[in-house]
Amino acid sequence: MRKRVASVALVLVAACRGAATGSLTAPTPSGAYDVVIENGRVVDGTGAAWFYGDVGIRGDRIAAVVPRGMLRNAQAKSRVDARNLVVAPGFIDIQDQSGGQLLAGDGRQLGKVTQGVTTGILGEGSTPAPLNPATLPAGANDMMRRFATPHGFDAWLSAMQAHGISQNVGSFVGAGTIRVYGMSERMGAATGSALDSMRAAVRRAMEDGAFGMASALIYPPNTFATTEELVEESKAMAPYGGVYITHMRSEADRYLEAIDEVIRISRESGVPGEIYHLKAAGIRNWPKARMAIAKIDSARAAGIDLQANMYPYTAGGTGLTSCLPPEFSAEGKLYENLASPQIRAKIHQEVEHPTSEWENLCELATPAGVLITSLRQAQNQPYIGKRLSEIAQMKNANYLDAAMDLILSERSRVETIYFLMSEDNIKLQMQQPWMKFGSDAGGPDPDSVRALTHPRTFGNFPRILGKYVREEHVIPLEDAVRKMTSAVAERLSIHDRGMLKPGMFADVVVFDPATIGDRATYEQPKQLSVGVRDVWVNGAQVIRDGVHTGAKPGRALRGPGYAVGTR
Repeated sequence: MRKRVASVALVLVAACRGAATGSLTAPTPSGAYDVVIENGRVVDGTGAAWFYGDVGIRGDRIAAVVPRGMLRNAQAKSRVDARNLVVAPGFIDIQDQSGGQLLAGDGRQLGKVTQGVTTGILGEGSTPAPLNPATLPAGANDMMRRFATPHGFDAWLSAMQAHGISQNVGSFVGAGTIRVYGMSERMGAATGSALDSMRAAVRRAMEDGAFGMASALIYPPNTFATTEELVEESKAMAPYGGVYITHMRSEADRYLEAIDEVIRISRESGVPGEIYHLKAAGIRNWPKARMAIAKIDSARAAGIDLQANMYPYTAGGTGLTSCLPPEFSAEGKLYENLASPQIRAKIHQEVEHPTSEWENLCELATPAGVLITSLRQAQNQPYIGKRLSEIAQMKNANYLDAAMDLILSERSRVETIYFLMSEDNIKLQMQQPWMKFGSDAGGPDPDSVRALTHPRTFGNFPRILGKYVREEHVIPLEDAVRKMTSAVAERLSIHDRGMLKPGMFADVVVFDPATIGDRATYEQPKQLSVGVRDVWVNGAQVIRDGVHTGAKPGRALRGPGYAVGTR
């Protein structure tokens, strides 16, 4: 008993030491905290079983995580009673799409922080930087010029932090951006000097703090990239600890072959491979989910560091342009091509009799499974919230012509929801030890969203904790939190976030396990989740009793290759 008391005393003494920098050895007044969160069920992010405990925050760091009651008499500027609530690390969204909001929006990230998200990782397919100074348009603004400097990627990360944001942000560098850097929007393999410039751009982005490189291989110009050039670009980031993460070339008919490509890139480049939103799309491909899991397990058994992430919905969201062959977007000529009756005839021919490997999401979902969510032009407003099959009937046209008409008149990709996945596969994937969670969505204030959006925008993480943990018992609470926190942090070498441990940054969420859940639906998506009561980012409270405080303490996070002091 004496040994146990002494051990606890040592833990408490260690927890009560440390400067604002997070050092655990620098002396400070014993027991002085800015915030004490007491009486909660602590789920520390490691996957370990919950325990009743108290968490002390000092400055921007966690200063103590101790058994319940041990901070009862400690000095604290504020105390938060978390009785009957869970205290966990802030969630890390490995597939955030909030770039525009963090750079030019109000920065509050209401849709995300009310889910408990404290860090978003951007970069799928494209990023605003780095830009090639040799190809900047004549009307480039000052921000674009900053992003075209030798350390443009760092300038972009810094610009988001300087804008004022409520969550932390980091990013992969977009493989499509790197492709444009060296090849513009041309088709064809990148070789010679073009590939050299692309490798150099990857290296500089890694030194600026990219977590790796992210491709989205169904979208032009990403889709024009060969496996060989992706290997070469990945080799360039290998010395910096980068991860190759990808929206694969296929999630449907060539699903397993697409996983083989990720395995090859990881093996030949020597970098970890990560698959965005793992899914088997289209009813005929649903049986491939088990085969995909077996393939990933087999690769890992053979020494390939391959993992994946997912969102908990049976529908994905992307552009209506994913129903068109990518070749017709080459050179940035999509709208010009859609205006030509002759080219339209060729598009029809390619859709009906494909001569290249691409996936028509309209065919996989069927036009009845394609929901149009956002249109800007006045004449198109009646089509918002309608299925493509309905729109085709309203236009007295076939589905492909109806889709092309909308894309051309909007001159945008047209935001669309595709119903493609199996609920049974979602549950199966969640249970895999190498799985993590991401939203593939931004986090706006629902009042700022004019049209429909995917419900994951407001409900992704609470949906997992409510539907799949509490109601359906698919995975334990502790494992769900691990897959939202430390699993992502460790994957990206963010070694000071993702767990409730002394010395870690104080990104903390307090939620009610009995009520947490999503409210957003496909028909009425603009509804915030419920159950998240309090959120701290870097020690500053951004959600108090479910309401945003207005605080914007978010910071730009950088990967392990960040070259400190070179700017």
